[in-house]
Amino acid sequence: MSLRQKAIQGAMWSAIEKWGAQLVSTAIFLLLARLLGAEAFGLVALANVFMYFMQIFLDQGFAQAIIQKDKLEPEHLDTAFWTSVLMGALFLLAVLAGAGAVANFYSEPELAPIIRWMSISFLFAGLSSVQSAILQRNMQFKVFAARSLVATAACGVAGIGAALMGLGVWSLVIKEIVFGSTGALMLWSSSDWRPGFRFSPQHFRELFAFGINIIGFNFLDFFNRRSDDLLIGYFLGAVALGYYNVAYRLLLIMIKLLTSVTTQVALPTFSKLQKQPARMRDAFYRVTRYTSLVSFPAFLGVVVLAPELIQTLFGEEWLPSVPVMRILALIGILQSVQYFAGTVLLAMNKPLWRLRVVFLITLCNIAGFFVAVRWGITAVALSYAICVYSFSPIFLGMVRKLIQIDFKKYFLQYTTPLISSLLMVIFILGAKQILRGWTNSYVVLGIYLAIGVLAYLSGVMLLSPNLFNQTYKLALSSLPRSTQKRD
Repeated sequence: MSLRQKAIQGAMWSAIEKWGAQLVSTAIFLLLARLLGAEAFGLVALANVFMYFMQIFLDQGFAQAIIQKDKLEPEHLDTAFWTSVLMGALFLLAVLAGAGAVANFYSEPELAPIIRWMSISFLFAGLSSVQSAILQRNMQFKVFAARSLVATAACGVAGIGAALMGLGVWSLVIKEIVFGSTGALMLWSSSDWRPGFRFSPQHFRELFAFGINIIGFNFLDFFNRRSDDLLIGYFLGAVALGYYNVAYRLLLIMIKLLTSVTTQVALPTFSKLQKQPARMRDAFYRVTRYTSLVSFPAFLGVVVLAPELIQTLFGEEWLPSVPVMRILALIGILQSVQYFAGTVLLAMNKPLWRLRVVFLITLCNIAGFFVAVRWGITAVALSYAICVYSFSPIFLGMVRKLIQIDFKKYFLQYTTPLISSLLMVIFILGAKQILRGWTNSYVVLGIYLAIGVLAYLSGVMLLSPNLFNQTYKLALSSLPRSTQKRD
């Protein structure tokens, strides 16, 4: 099977994993949001700030080093595994001891037991990170699809059941624990690899030489992406963070649904092309074109339909999330396509380049969040958007230096998706004026979505019929052969 065929098949199974799991996860999220209040989500978001910080150092960047490394030896895998297991155990003990201090920092006594129970996930992550990296390196995304679907369904049943029993915030904690344990069991049962009892200092140094840059990137990225949660939780409290976190969760869900299929396949695919810059350049154009074709209308649709989406899906009590959701959707437009610039840097073994840019972005975000938080969660989101858009040209400049992309050709990839998306927005705004007096929110939202989809597809077909046909054929080619024959 050629690399292109592997990438397409990988994208298909990645789509099943991401879309299937995310659709189930989104349904669970919506149900829990209706059953629980903003404070419950805010408390878990505060706990996750601490948990995500610890997770930066858990993997040591070894998983991505395993995926990227050209010549991989058994000693690399064994060394990475035992390092991850040891770090997981140490972090569990550290969290059990330090959870009280974190709760005191936020003046939230309920936070300490929540953090202690959630720290069990460190063991599951340490035990399964190498299996996950091996499967991803070999593009065995079918296993990921099964794992995600089973783990998501299991944690959903546990979380919703706990919420219906009146356990409140603990339903979210139970949900996280069940997801981590089920996912780890699925990976171990699906992977043929088992660790040997050996540790090689030489192979550790080789992995760490690459992984230290990943740690540095993730460290900066934590403050880049989580300092808003930290400051909102500290200055504005758990309820305000709950409103902000729900809007941010929706952004992440959309990014995962719309782009994680290609992003998961991108690193192993680009890494295999690292000595063929011309082929990587063409692949970069293609992945940008097809991702923007999906992400542009989705995120612009959220901008124009945010009030209807929040009220219909969550209820009126969550309407304070609307302004934040709109701003974050504008960020999602850029982040959905900018991700591939960072992937090219990793594939070309330039993680330090990415680290330097993220360092500058992090400084911008921390300063911006610290100033903006006094004006509320909407100002924090706006500050985030300004920093993200300001530093985007630097990433593109680095990609151009590595694989000689043509800026004109690169931005032409956006023409049809952008114009068609703006046409969609115009039609939806027109429909809003016509249906202003309608009261059934579900029917009205369905009409808006139908009009938007038809307007967008019509725009793509009129502006670029070849692109429309290519996208259709690409989607068809990713299906199993038996399905194609029946059609």
